[in-house]
Amino acid sequence: MRDLLKNGNHGDGEQPHDPETAARASARRKLPKRFYKKAGIDRSAEGFAVVLDGRPVRTPARQIVELPREDSAKLVANEFEAQATHIDPATMPVTRLVNTAIDGIANDMQAVAEDIMRFAASDLVCYRADGPESLVNLQNEQWDPVLDFARSSLNARFILAEGVVHAEQPREAIGAVGIHLQRFPGPFRLAAIHTMTSVTGSALLALAVAMGAINAEEAWTAAHVDEDWNISQWGDDEEALQRRAFRKSDMMAAVALLETLEEQ
Repeated sequence: MRDLLKNGNHGDGEQPHDPETAARASARRKLPKRFYKKAGIDRSAEGFAVVLDGRPVRTPARQIVELPREDSAKLVANEFEAQATHIDPATMPVTRLVNTAIDGIANDMQAVAEDIMRFAASDLVCYRADGPESLVNLQNEQWDPVLDFARSSLNARFILAEGVVHAEQPREAIGAVGIHLQRFPGPFRLAAIHTMTSVTGSALLALAVAMGAINAEEAWTAAHVDEDWNISQWGDDEEALQRRAFRKSDMMAAVALLETLEEQ
C-alpha cells in the first residue's frame, strides 16, 4: 500500500508521490498545453465536481474528481486555473493528493491507517540525540509538547530512545493512534493525514495538526529540528533546500485540504 501512496498520476502515466521526483519528471517530458479557458466547480451527486470549461475533470483512473465540500473542490479548481500555457502537475499538490485519495486510498483505507500507525511505532519525536547539548535542547523544546499532546489528547504514552536504536512502543499507544484516526473518516481526510505523516516522519505531528493542537508551521518546524541544526552548523545546500520546498508544498496542500473538510 505504501508503494501505491507514493505513486499517484500526473494524468499521463505513473507519477511519484515525492514532489521533487515529480518536478524532475515534469522537466524531462513535454508538458501538455493548457487546453481549457476556465476551471470551476459544479454541483454533483457526490458534492462538488471540478470542471474545465464545464466538463468534469477525471483522475488518471478515469474517475470524476468530486469532493464533498465546495471549498475542497475549489482548491483543485484553483490549481487548474493557475496553470499558464502548460499544465505542470508538480505545481498542483492538492490535485495530486485528491487523485491519490480517489484512485488509491478509497480502495483500502484500513491499509493506509495501518501505514500511519507504523510511522507512530517509530515516530520522529521519540528518537533523541545524545548530543550536542544545543541539539538536545532544541529537540526537547520542539518535541516534548507533542508527546504531552499524545498523553493528554490521545491517552498514549510513548517511549523515548537515544540515537537510532529502535524502541518498541507500547501496543496501547499505537492502538490509541488508530482509534483517533477514526475521527477523520473518508479517503480525503486520511490522504491528508498520511501525507503530513510521511512528509514529517511523525504520525503524532500529523494528528496534532489535524486535531488543532498545533498549526502547520509549528509542525513543519518541529519536523526539521535536526535539519535546521545541521544547517546552522554547516550551512545549507541548494538542492536540499529545493527538496524541502517541494515537501513543504505537499504538507501545506494536505493541511489546506483537511481544513476545508472540517465540519462547519
